Amino acid sequence: MRTSIATVSLSGSLTEKLTAASRAGFDGVEIFENDLLASPLTPEEIRARCADLGLTIDLYQPMRDIEAVPEDEFARNLRRARHKFELMNRLGADTVLVCSSVSPLAADDDALAAEQLARLADLAQDFGIRVAYEALAWGRHVSTYDHAWHIVETAGHPALGTCLDSFHILSRGSDPKDIEGIADIPGEKIFFLQLADAPLLAMDVLQWSRHYRCFPGQGGFDVAGLVRSVLHTGYDGPLSLEIFNDVFRQAEAGPTAVDARRSLLVLQETVGIAAPPASVAPTGIAFAELVTPDAEPLSAVLGALGFARTARHRSKPVDLWQQGEARLLVNTGTAVRRDGTGLAAIGLESPDPTAAARRAEALLAPVLPRRRAPEDAQLDAVLAPDGTELFFCATDRPELPNWRADFEDIAQAPAPGHAARIDHLALTQPWHHFDEAALFHRSVLGLHAQESVDVADPYGLMRSRAVTTDDGSVRIALTVGAAPTDDTVHAQHIALATDDVVAAARRFAEAGGRLLPIPANYYDDLAARYEFTDGELETYRELGILYDRDAHGEFRHCYTPTIGRVFFELVQRDGGYRGYGAQNAPVRLAAQHAVRRLTGG
Repeated sequence: MRTSIATVSLSGSLTEKLTAASRAGFDGVEIFENDLLASPLTPEEIRARCADLGLTIDLYQPMRDIEAVPEDEFARNLRRARHKFELMNRLGADTVLVCSSVSPLAADDDALAAEQLARLADLAQDFGIRVAYEALAWGRHVSTYDHAWHIVETAGHPALGTCLDSFHILSRGSDPKDIEGIADIPGEKIFFLQLADAPLLAMDVLQWSRHYRCFPGQGGFDVAGLVRSVLHTGYDGPLSLEIFNDVFRQAEAGPTAVDARRSLLVLQETVGIAAPPASVAPTGIAFAELVTPDAEPLSAVLGALGFARTARHRSKPVDLWQQGEARLLVNTGTAVRRDGTGLAAIGLESPDPTAAARRAEALLAPVLPRRRAPEDAQLDAVLAPDGTELFFCATDRPELPNWRADFEDIAQAPAPGHAARIDHLALTQPWHHFDEAALFHRSVLGLHAQESVDVADPYGLMRSRAVTTDDGSVRIALTVGAAPTDDTVHAQHIALATDDVVAAARRFAEAGGRLLPIPANYYDDLAARYEFTDGELETYRELGILYDRDAHGEFRHCYTPTIGRVFFELVQRDGGYRGYGAQNAPVRLAAQHAVRRLTGG
């Protein structure tokens, strides 16, 4: 099905927006009037630019406050419309969006509205243009799609149809029964379909619409259900995105357009009109790769945690550190990072690495070229929105390329220690990629996204959202800092699962490791909220262990100081605990800020 995007959804000049839409693979665009007015290009030049880019101009928008007004005002509206229709002919656009009026002059008179819209459609028809009438959720008298359709049906003009907008319909709290009436609209009278999702917020609908729309699959609306209803009418126009979002309007247009197109690819898969390669969910974490300009501080922490350097890559300066099923690669050969040590890559165990890579590529994930020696394993890898490299792996499966075969053993793996495996990884996202990252990990990797959590930070708010497999074998916490420039304190981290966090913490301290100090006030509050066995709370206080519980079980965890942009967490889950200790995050963040102030790091 054809796809389109409104230029208001992207940042930059009109030329930059058109280029981004074309490169992302869109078939067409909606030209937002303000973008045209601000462009130095003539309408003819914009038309030619779109043609060169392979884009059609599917809609010109918006035309406001047209209908149900006094006759002298309507005469002025027709004069304004004539100028716009002449402009549209120069652009090569054949459909105009007319929004339901918010003018104080508009009367609550459906017959008058229908009569004036029919006269507008008469004029439009003279120019070869169709009029798509849309109900704004905050329209003065017309605010629902069925009311707008009633007026269009009453007008009975061949050049007048309706535009359905998922935000204006679903923001009113519509449930599936509320959109059943769409089936009564003939598909040929639905002239256009605009799509937007949004987080579920309790706020004025106009402000909600203007600032918080997002791409389908990134919010809480049943956009797929609405699209199914529209498709059942026989609608055969484009699926078009109209997104008003402060973050998108400030982010680079190219990646935003790719994210937008990916959302439509996933939506089409959901409603059954497209079939990209099937999702292949990962089954575990094969490794996490750390890049560092100085391996010594990192090696000291890994050694204290019980890891041993067991192997080295045959052709690259990459060491394998291992403990139980937890494998960490330490890479000292990549260009020195400005911010020091960082988590650069994740190896995901996959039942079918090739199929997983095909799925990722079909959903527009950038495929990474690899420079490798002839004998190196041919691993497929893609780039996540935050720049993390994701490798699809098959460890210890001789019939498939095995990354482990690229390493030569230099020492035996350590005896079973306290860290058994990687429990989860936390990845700090660029502030404008948070929603994109959740959709990417859900659609490309087949993970399930949990609800977003806001965490109080001493200098603002941090958002976090976990994406996981059903069985928890892969858990990734996506976080975004308190401000657009805050990408230092909110570091990445690797959480290591242990069956006995107290023993693991003691072993780490005895080996020379330092744990993040936690304020005494935290433990005083803990004593008020929970009952502990004799000496238990004192042990937690001594070692800096934090505690949480949910309906399923208990959670104990502690942290190392940060090295570069990475720190480690030791976690103990008991009884099926499903969270990540979000209640303790403000204390952890404050403690990390305090350490940074003391060390100047």
